[in-house]
Amino acid sequence: MTFEASATGAVAGITRRAAERVRAGYMWVYRSDVERMQPAELAGGALASVVDGRGVPLGTALYSDASEIALRIVSRQAGVGREEYLDDVRERARAAIRLRERVAPEAFSGDETNACRLAFSEADELPGIVMDRYGELVVVQLLTQGTAQDDVRAVLAEVLAEQEWVRTVVERPDARVRELELLAAAPEGPLFVRAGSEAALQTVFAINGVRFHFDATAGQKTGAFLDQRLNYAAAAKWARGRALDVCTYQGGFALHLARVCERVTGVDASRAALEVADRNLALNTGTSAQVDWIEADAFELMRDYSEAGERFDTIVLDPPAFAKTKRAAEGAMRGYKELNLRAMKMLAGSGDGGGTLVTCSCSHHVGMEEFSGVVRAAAEDAGRRVQLLEMHGAAPDHPAILTLPETSYLKCLICRVA
Repeated sequence: MTFEASATGAVAGITRRAAERVRAGYMWVYRSDVERMQPAELAGGALASVVDGRGVPLGTALYSDASEIALRIVSRQAGVGREEYLDDVRERARAAIRLRERVAPEAFSGDETNACRLAFSEADELPGIVMDRYGELVVVQLLTQGTAQDDVRAVLAEVLAEQEWVRTVVERPDARVRELELLAAAPEGPLFVRAGSEAALQTVFAINGVRFHFDATAGQKTGAFLDQRLNYAAAAKWARGRALDVCTYQGGFALHLARVCERVTGVDASRAALEVADRNLALNTGTSAQVDWIEADAFELMRDYSEAGERFDTIVLDPPAFAKTKRAAEGAMRGYKELNLRAMKMLAGSGDGGGTLVTCSCSHHVGMEEFSGVVRAAAEDAGRRVQLLEMHGAAPDHPAILTLPETSYLKCLICRVA
């Protein structure tokens, strides 16, 4: 069975290498692996049947005429049209929410946690679609030419309107992705406001009993790092004494550490992020630790602290992704090693019971094995004995797909350094 564009709509022929990956469950086809397109000038955002070199169908994908990821598989069936695709989006979005009710039930009952990821792109068979819950507010990101469309917006608003706890749904464009995908400006105003409610784009949400401000019009990603939810709690379990949170952003780790440590210093290069962190600190009135914020470059501050002989009982390293491309991976490894080496030199010694290092990487081009190797190399150079206490990834509301390694992006190691 072969597919031709005249009978089935657009067709994308891909290399043997890419075809083998798709058959094995990989959901992306890079532009360099597209051998032919019918029609040759296919519009960005269109659906295309994907075939191998012999014309054997492999599935249907959303096409981008701008991204290096030219094709994102949305169905294992070829010839899927737009209406069928929208039906799939509707049912998969519902299934994604049902899954979160199972894997993160605490986010749907009680006040300790009321924020989680509702849909995670390819991990929920919804390439280019992300939905996050912050209390009664849901933030949607549409990240491809095929999903940043009014018909997709309407379907997601319909599904979210079915959830009784949803009051407002707003789209939050990602400026970098929008530029890469050559997307037009997103429509202004909420996608959904429940009858009798006001459109609330600012709110307060909770993670593990710690409260945070949220503004749908500001900040990184959809507004908070929900993937670290369980890692925040794990870090607090091991933290003690004087703590340093490097790349604190809006205080996620720092405010969790403040519940168990005597003094916490949060560091970030963004003044705006630290201003929000300070507002978040004010929300959590039960915190007894002394907390201060420092606006600084992480590498410069760690170097200065290390050379000055500063000592901490707990250090958290949670930098932004150093490797956003494969070519940047080597430089990223050097950056991770420098931060971890400095941290190990600054942690309390064995005579003081050792120190706790919580070290993270969100670079999907640096795998867990490579990241662990960097931490091991830093331990060797620092002359410290490092015990691995816990190893984590993202919280289960950010599920990974084993056949798409890029979804296993977050690494978190909790170590005792003696």
